Amino acid sequence: MAENLKECSVCCLSPWSQLQELCRLQRLRCRALGVTRRNLADFEVELLCDYRRVRDEEFYLVKWRGYPSSANTWEPRRNLRCRGLLQQLHADLARAPGGPVRPGPRGLPARAVSYLAQKAEQRRALRRWERHLNLTRSHRGRIAVENDVDLHGPPRDFVYVNEYKVGAGVALTPVAAGCECRDCLAEATLAGGCCPGASRNRFAYNEAGQVRIRAGLPIYECNSRCRCGAECPNRVVQRGIRYDLCIFRTGDGRGWGVRTLQRIRKNSFVMEYVGEIITSEEAERRGQVYDRQGATYLFDLDYVEDVYTVDAAHYGNISHFVNHSCDPNLQVYNVFIENLDQRLPRIALFATRPIRAGEELTFDYNMHVDPVDAESTRMDSNFGLVGGSLGGSPRARGRIECKCGAASCRKYLF
Repeated sequence: MAENLKECSVCCLSPWSQLQELCRLQRLRCRALGVTRRNLADFEVELLCDYRRVRDEEFYLVKWRGYPSSANTWEPRRNLRCRGLLQQLHADLARAPGGPVRPGPRGLPARAVSYLAQKAEQRRALRRWERHLNLTRSHRGRIAVENDVDLHGPPRDFVYVNEYKVGAGVALTPVAAGCECRDCLAEATLAGGCCPGASRNRFAYNEAGQVRIRAGLPIYECNSRCRCGAECPNRVVQRGIRYDLCIFRTGDGRGWGVRTLQRIRKNSFVMEYVGEIITSEEAERRGQVYDRQGATYLFDLDYVEDVYTVDAAHYGNISHFVNHSCDPNLQVYNVFIENLDQRLPRIALFATRPIRAGEELTFDYNMHVDPVDAESTRMDSNFGLVGGSLGGSPRARGRIECKCGAASCRKYLF
């Protein structure tokens, strides 16, 4: 029996890092694990919990990864090779309540040590939320989360969704037909060509997928019944978010915001405004509740008539965190794809100008489109979206102060 087990092997269930730590604890070298004589005494720093200066030398209280806090040790700066954690600790101390904190020979004040512990827990919570968002998203663009401003963690009672969640009393009618085009962009110029032509509208995009019609005109994309494939130039919004974006905490009291991590070309699609579709009657009821809470995310779908509303308070995507600006870099368009009911458009946000990497994304919560013709007046959005610490609702608006900081700021949202 024993002879038959000589060639037997099983997979180890312990993670790689844990096996390395066990080797170091037992002072064992292992070539397969990368534990050599040179790095046998190396341990990974998980956190820097405290900081003190003795004469002219700096010491840090280290929490070692994989070890309990009772194993924390004070280490001189020369023993540490964790530049990022060192920079993070000093940045936290510079922003700590009460101003920059300076260490003494016995360490930091108790309030500063407590603040560092809270920041560490906050970062763990934000990293967990970031991983959850990226596992939930169906779009190509990744989502990062940052908060270097305060101790706010992930928002409560918020569920990330990739498309509309249909509420009670709302019915979506699937599209019944599609185009037979072989080349949608080329055939769009023909009478009745492609999906936009069938509904007597213009083809919305150029060959690069940039919108080329003015705000106020509807966008009709190809749908699941169309003959064209996934790379059709008339499938832009339905491909989802293509850019890497970051949810970050603003430093001027506007709550969370969104910035792009990549350069965005003018007229490019950026994101949809997604949430729960509810009836106007339900929106009235929820609006009164949101008024008392001081925050609401209600977007009236009044392209032709005010029957439905998108509520992104509890169900939404990254657009839930986009702030208002009186000089925005995003513009709203009504889009129709799998549902052609003009009372239920999809709400797409396109770049109004080139946007630099690192720039915050914004749109005008009180947006109005010039009534060039009868069709464009349908997009006179009674846009009732208030976030962060702002109060009010689309149906009970007070004088809400604007904090966008733009040179053309109107001073009030509504």
